[in-house]
Amino acid sequence: MDAREAERLIEPAVPSGRATWADFGAGDGTFSRALAARLGPGARIYAVDRDARALASIRDAGRDITVVHADLEQAFELPGAEPGTLDGLLVANTLHFMGDPARVLARLSTWLRPGGGVVVIEYDQRTRSRWVPHPIDVSGVPGLFEAAGLTPPRVVARADSAYGGEIYVAVGRKP
Repeated sequence: MDAREAERLIEPAVPSGRATWADFGAGDGTFSRALAARLGPGARIYAVDRDARALASIRDAGRDITVVHADLEQAFELPGAEPGTLDGLLVANTLHFMGDPARVLARLSTWLRPGGGVVVIEYDQRTRSRWVPHPIDVSGVPGLFEAAGLTPPRVVARADSAYGGEIYVAVGRKP
């Protein structure tokens, strides 16, 4: 998936306009770039990942993207941001790598302001594999959001995955 396809995928989930968002599990920045395009000039995006080599490809993506090398399963800081201040967070194809995705999502949600948006993109109906060690079927998303203290999710988009099956986009909010 390229940034243009990613932008189309997140369009129903991410309101356009200047805001501060984090792409947790950013990898090489496909969704970070999509967020930057969707939010437009003046937006601030944090691209957070534990893979320093993948993050290196984001460094030239633009001044509105701040690269943060961090492990989502450990405590970390976002330069210039305090917990409770982000307008939104996106976690795309990342939670299936976490042993306790509800705990990770709950911790990531502490960065959100009240009413802030949460966008989760995952594979639907995947069996466990080395590439998707902890699948998050769409039927498990309501429990995941509830355990993280978020509003019930809405699935706002689906797309065919290049790796077979479908991916879904689920959206909720921090009350």
